[in-house]
Amino acid sequence: MSNNRLRDAILRNGMTPTVIAEKIGVDPKTVERWITQDRTPYPRHRHAIAALVREDESYLWPNAVTSEAASRIGQSEMIQLYSRRSSVPYDLWRRLIERAQKRIDVLAYAGLFLVEQDPMLVDTLCQKANDGVEVTILLGDPTSGAIERKSVEEGTPGVMAAKIRQVQQYYNRLAGVPGIKVLYHDTTLYNSIYRFDDEMLVNMHVLGFPAPHAPVMHLRRINGGDLFRTYSDSFDRVLSASWSQKADEVAA
Repeated sequence: MSNNRLRDAILRNGMTPTVIAEKIGVDPKTVERWITQDRTPYPRHRHAIAALVREDESYLWPNAVTSEAASRIGQSEMIQLYSRRSSVPYDLWRRLIERAQKRIDVLAYAGLFLVEQDPMLVDTLCQKANDGVEVTILLGDPTSGAIERKSVEEGTPGVMAAKIRQVQQYYNRLAGVPGIKVLYHDTTLYNSIYRFDDEMLVNMHVLGFPAPHAPVMHLRRINGGDLFRTYSDSFDRVLSASWSQKADEVAA
């Protein structure tokens, strides 16, 4: 029985078992046993390896972190809970965008407020992409039934689709920019997700309430936690479905 997840994570980050051993101060044969015999390292070594390969401990060693421990760590991942999105300071949005070094991800129906509160957002995203940041924006498909249903539930038929078409005018300027993807989804969202490297703002959706009046969680990823990872997995599933939908449209 071998730990293929650990082996893949090490190789994916351009390292070898010998390099890992040198960085955490153990014998290379010990690292080899962790991989080939699926032995579980001590917690201090798990923490160090997870940080080096940028993966969660619970992914690399599923049986090492109990669900109770993951839940406790997940609680520590919440930095702040805002009672409504309109209470989130603009400076926080700006800091998260400006400090992102690897990725900026947006999953929403429209997210029009982002470009309304910062007229320079599109230029900033272009610059971030030029600096090597991967930018992914997932907007609702204005023709989908999920979009109209959301508008009806909020008592404003047709408004959500209009907001999406309005924000499209901004994001159309991103077409063809290397490192930036703007895709569309027809998913019924339970949350809007804004991910900036290892921090995230999750805008919960409440039936009958517009997003600005719904709560927002500010999360920061901690190795071994499951809260940040839960919402990251949700984003990735919608992204995968959006890519599949786009491929089907191109094939048709």
